[in-house]
Amino acid sequence: MSNEGRNKMIEKEIPLVASDPYLKPFEPVIRRRLQHIRDTEQRLTQGKMSLPDFAAGHEYFGLHRMEDGSWVLREWAPNAGSIALIGDFNHWTPATDFYFRRLGTNGVWEVKLPSDRLKHGDLFKLLVSWPGGSGERIPAYARRVVQDDTTKIFSAQVWWPDQPHVWKNGNFRRSHEAPRIYEAHVGMAQIEPRLGSYREFQEKILPRIVEAGYNTIQLMAIQEHPYYGSFGYHVSSFFAASSRFGTPEELKALVDAAHGAGLAVIMDLVHSHSVRNELEGLGRLDGSSNQYFHEGNRGDHIAWDSRCFNYGKTEVLHFLLSNCRFWLDEYHFDGYRFDGVTSMLYYDHGLGKAFTNYEDYFGPNVDDDALVYLTLANRVIHSVRPDALTVAEDVSGMPGLGTTGEAGGIGFDYRLAMGTPDHWIKLIKEVSDEQWHVGNLYYELTNRRQDEKTISYAESHDQALVGDKTIIFRLIDADMYTSMSVFTNNLRVDRGIALHKIIRLITLATAGHGYLNFMGNEFGHPEWIDFPRQGNDWSYHYARRQWNLRDDSTLRYRFLAEFDKAMMALCRDYRLIETPGPHFLKEHISDQTLAFERAGLIFIFNFSPDKSFTDYPIPVPPGKYRLLLDSDAAAFGGFGRIIPSQDYIEITGKISVYLPSRTVLVLAPEKMT
Repeated sequence: MSNEGRNKMIEKEIPLVASDPYLKPFEPVIRRRLQHIRDTEQRLTQGKMSLPDFAAGHEYFGLHRMEDGSWVLREWAPNAGSIALIGDFNHWTPATDFYFRRLGTNGVWEVKLPSDRLKHGDLFKLLVSWPGGSGERIPAYARRVVQDDTTKIFSAQVWWPDQPHVWKNGNFRRSHEAPRIYEAHVGMAQIEPRLGSYREFQEKILPRIVEAGYNTIQLMAIQEHPYYGSFGYHVSSFFAASSRFGTPEELKALVDAAHGAGLAVIMDLVHSHSVRNELEGLGRLDGSSNQYFHEGNRGDHIAWDSRCFNYGKTEVLHFLLSNCRFWLDEYHFDGYRFDGVTSMLYYDHGLGKAFTNYEDYFGPNVDDDALVYLTLANRVIHSVRPDALTVAEDVSGMPGLGTTGEAGGIGFDYRLAMGTPDHWIKLIKEVSDEQWHVGNLYYELTNRRQDEKTISYAESHDQALVGDKTIIFRLIDADMYTSMSVFTNNLRVDRGIALHKIIRLITLATAGHGYLNFMGNEFGHPEWIDFPRQGNDWSYHYARRQWNLRDDSTLRYRFLAEFDKAMMALCRDYRLIETPGPHFLKEHISDQTLAFERAGLIFIFNFSPDKSFTDYPIPVPPGKYRLLLDSDAAAFGGFGRIIPSQDYIEITGKISVYLPSRTVLVLAPEKMT
């Protein structure tokens, strides 16, 4: 939308407000925010360039090789008194011709070097002096950062390979299918207790994701982070792909191969905070504490032991908006999951807050500068790649977060339905499944803003971390270690497998507009994730995925994997979550049964642990129906109590079905089969 169009929207009715009458009292606040967004964009571009052109700081700052082979390195460091380039090329000792010169008065420094002064693979840092001190620093825009195996010290690295990656699928664009997201971590994707690599992920894991039927990969921990156990959420170098997994070319090859297989690739983008490290990160890069961050307590995230960006500062916006563009341009990522959006939006980071009324979203606790940044970030991303996918991790429910900027929202394509996994865990922990209330469950799974798209999920990496439990482990517990053999009978395992399938299918079938699964959870990976740390003697034992369990025909894990694959196929073939819905058909609280329609399919759930029903009436539209999917089928580890592919005839607006306990049936009208 043009600035003229945005001005008209500010002056006239705002679609976001028109779609939700509860927002009407807060229209003045929304108009003020829209004006703030407009003013900030004008301040950044000065009316001389587009916002995407402004968001190209990575093309100016950092290390670059010129057409004649010479080198130039630029850094923004307003508090610095001097900067020298040190590294392998000068024995880590500053020399006269390696000193930067200050450009003007805006804090930008530059050094130019002949072609023979640097070479591919050289390690380097900045030696920065400031009033009262000095220190070695890694450039903020460094694109390659490596850690010494012995000293564990991080350094920037000159990276100009003779054979850069040549894109085979450079014109890939994301399909219009609803995202079926496979959340994955490259380092812990291998069976062996060690670090996995980009190349291994491409060769061994990518085919599994394709075969499982997902259409989008979400990669965690891509931005460089000094502490592996942070899961990639304490970023130090925002423009550098983590070298612990391999080279930039290998990451590009992975993305390229995924595109060749028809999969979009998004990454976790961490702009909600930064690691406080000074030697590895942005902390006191020029000697000041407020270069990129807020001063004082506001600049410290107490809960995360990290630093908080100052989203009102032009240079910080330049850095972060350029980072949004960089990963699209350089690595051909197809979008982002923005981490920690709740923490960004509120001065108290949303810690311990319930968000029970609209005043929480429009009061003095909201950081309008952060809201403006997120809006501009979405504009940059969607201007550069109109097909890009942006997902907000927000637990607060901020109205307009998943509404387009044209409608007066912040512009994310989707928001994570973070209440869904919380509800499942609470239900499993606190209520025996004999007492599950199907009416309350249906309400919780479908309670969302109708003007915003959501990604639903039963569990993500959050529920798999050490100290917590995955759904399958909460259901089966220690019996997973002894009774997952197909030759062993165990009531707890039978219950866990049956409920695991039902939970995942009802979450998918009621999803707003997308679905997410964390790597390995589709087959019920039995153990939590615990990265190497001092407390576990730096062990990789739990920082891996045991694919051998899924592949073993004598174990029951394969049944869960096959059911998940069938779910994904059903979702794809019938465009399930692209279709509005679900549409309620029936619930029976004491029977613990529930039925609804979506995309023409009839979903019938029986949560009861001990009640099976014969000739059970289900209201349906007129027609003849065929059984498409049966969670109780033997192929999915069930008891095979229903004849496959049988037909059901509607009579007087109802069909009669045999509905076994702890089972879900999916029926399709005859014309759709």
